[in-house]
Amino acid sequence: MITSRPRIVSMSEVESNCRRGGDLRAMLTPATVGATSGFMGVALIQPGDRIAEHYHPYSEEFVYVVCGQLEVDLDGEPHPLQPEQGLLIPINVRHRFRNVGQVEARMVFHLGPLAPSPPLGHVDTEETDAGSAVVGAEAAERRQVRS
Repeated sequence: MITSRPRIVSMSEVESNCRRGGDLRAMLTPATVGATSGFMGVALIQPGDRIAEHYHPYSEEFVYVVCGQLEVDLDGEPHPLQPEQGLLIPINVRHRFRNVGQVEARMVFHLGPLAPSPPLGHVDTEETDAGSAVVGAEAAERRQVRS
């Protein structure tokens, strides 16, 4: 059984994940601090870069923009995101983030509740330059089954 424990985690202590675009750092997780209800991290997105479209079949996502100019597509509809704004992304809503500004954008994210296992937590709906993603009919089928 995982036990939560107070622990300060620096961004430099966690592995960078660039698989979906951007630089995502999952900081407070079951593995790093024994979290049991969700996980929190930071996304660093360079000008012109994006985090590829995906959705979470088990978790809501809470986002807070620290700095930079972002645009988020929610089920295909674009919305501007400015510094000091928060966003709730409900379960099963497809979303993609783009840095539309001239400087690095930083956002904090929290997902909860946890998926039954980490691989089930994200469903990719488009390819990225970084590699493998579930696309097309297979992704749509997975989404429909879990709705």
